[in-house]
Amino acid sequence: MAASATIAAVAATYSVALAATPPPPSPKPAPASQSMTSLPTAPVEKVIVTYKSKTSEATSNTAAKTDATAKAAETGESLSFERRLAGGAALVNLGGKASKKDLGEVLDAFRADPSVASVEPDIRAYAMAVTPNDTEYTKQWDLFEATGGMNVPGAWDKTTGSGVTVAVVDTGYAAHTDLAANVISGYDFISTAADARDGSGRDSDAKDEGDWNATDGECGTGSKAGNSSWHGTHVAGTIAATAGNSKGVAGIAYSAKIQPVRVLGKCGGSSADIADAITWASGGTVPGVPANPNPAKVINMSLGGASATCPSVYQNAINGAVSRGTTVVVAAGNSNANASGFTPANCANIINVASTSREGNRSFYSNYGSIVDVAAPGGETRRATDTPGTVTTPENGILSTLNSGATTQSTENYKPYQGTSMAAPHIAGLAALLKSAKSTLTPAEIEAAIKSNARPLPGTCTGGCGTGIADAAKTVNAVTGTTGGTTFSNATDVTIADNSTVSSSIAVTGRTGNAPAVLKVDVDIKHTWRGDLVIDLIAPDGTVRNLKASSSSDSADNVLATYTVDASSEVANGTWKLQVRDVASGDTGYIDAWSLTF
Repeated sequence: MAASATIAAVAATYSVALAATPPPPSPKPAPASQSMTSLPTAPVEKVIVTYKSKTSEATSNTAAKTDATAKAAETGESLSFERRLAGGAALVNLGGKASKKDLGEVLDAFRADPSVASVEPDIRAYAMAVTPNDTEYTKQWDLFEATGGMNVPGAWDKTTGSGVTVAVVDTGYAAHTDLAANVISGYDFISTAADARDGSGRDSDAKDEGDWNATDGECGTGSKAGNSSWHGTHVAGTIAATAGNSKGVAGIAYSAKIQPVRVLGKCGGSSADIADAITWASGGTVPGVPANPNPAKVINMSLGGASATCPSVYQNAINGAVSRGTTVVVAAGNSNANASGFTPANCANIINVASTSREGNRSFYSNYGSIVDVAAPGGETRRATDTPGTVTTPENGILSTLNSGATTQSTENYKPYQGTSMAAPHIAGLAALLKSAKSTLTPAEIEAAIKSNARPLPGTCTGGCGTGIADAAKTVNAVTGTTGGTTFSNATDVTIADNSTVSSSIAVTGRTGNAPAVLKVDVDIKHTWRGDLVIDLIAPDGTVRNLKASSSSDSADNVLATYTVDASSEVANGTWKLQVRDVASGDTGYIDAWSLTF
């Protein structure tokens, strides 16, 4: 095995600004830790009446109905007894949306009745969450877009990673105000002072001193000169950048803590140092190094080197970490080759992560193979046919925290990168969400949950991308026991001809009230050049919600996606339609199946 491990990132993005991208679907589920600044003002439709225990109305529905009728005559409102609540109170319907004046009269009438202990409006409650106000959030397609994203916002009403430390075993930390609140003390494991560039060997300062190379060949035959990557800071931002602070980006597990563990400096990092870092980060003992006061429950390693087998120094360290309850996430590598030839991706007891593009394909650079466990967004800042080293599609990269310094640290900024290095922290962030939601989960259970709840790639993957693209909300729901819901589906094929509009219907029955704010719409459409298609969901009352726009540049086949729609203003029961419009010539297909989950 080579003595050093090279960073598993493909990124030449230092001077490129992000292009404008469409806003995310609205509204989005969002950070549960943030209170809404203003709640909706919903009209009161019912009141809750608690009768004194010895009155007939307290136990007799007939008596409660009679009293509601009497109060209706007294106030002139259309009052009716609806049902008895679990605590014994009577729910009285006001017969519509009462004005404040009407409501006041009804409340006064009940309060004046000596048989009534209390009366109160049946008020509305809301999830205490808002769309992140982070200024660059709309560019984080990897979190929310239905095609290539990881369905992260749908998990935030249950968990944001609180109480979990994630160790980023990487280049260290470049100070950034969008991360600072979530960064705790780490350690510098680079044992050679020249590689560390800090004048010493190992120490307690995990500051990223830069990994630039001044000349070609400086780090071995074939190595190229290059600027510092600030790679560890970019990875850390994807995992746990602060959310709701009106700046920058939002991390996947934005309430988790980041522990920077520096192993990569000038010319990469040694396997001996990396193995010690794995042990220390997970709470193990490393000779000559103080014990870690905050052992991590998740380790992210967006690094790797060529090796036909997993070195025992790595495997032993990983096994020890897992035995201490730490989930280890590793990037598959960026050589468009079988991941079995790269380490630590080929080690056991890890989650091996391949990269996918915004279109839901395997990223052109991503390693693949049977040892890949799962895929996650890693982006493509250029197309496979574009000149290597150029950045032609920055909007399709993964935006995160960075530093502007060419060699040493300068001012903080944000840049898009591409790589399995960017995909791995998506899974590390998800692992933190899971561990926070259910602290008893073992690394094996976390891996199994992520893999079993992934969705098939909507695009293509030659060579093997594991079980598919991870789905954060679905996985969190699975481990918290909230995967229930009623699903209605239609699997009748509907042909989509050129320049035509077709629809498929689902009759929803047996539901009460309105549809949910997180109505899941699963779509399976077989169609070449899917960019020709516009997909809409039509509610029973005719309201149209767009699920997918057309795109002249999206040449991939098929639409296999789950869309989350706020349908809370719609009555659930009725006929829902999936409408598909083909807006171009030359490609056809059919609606294979679709479903609604309430």
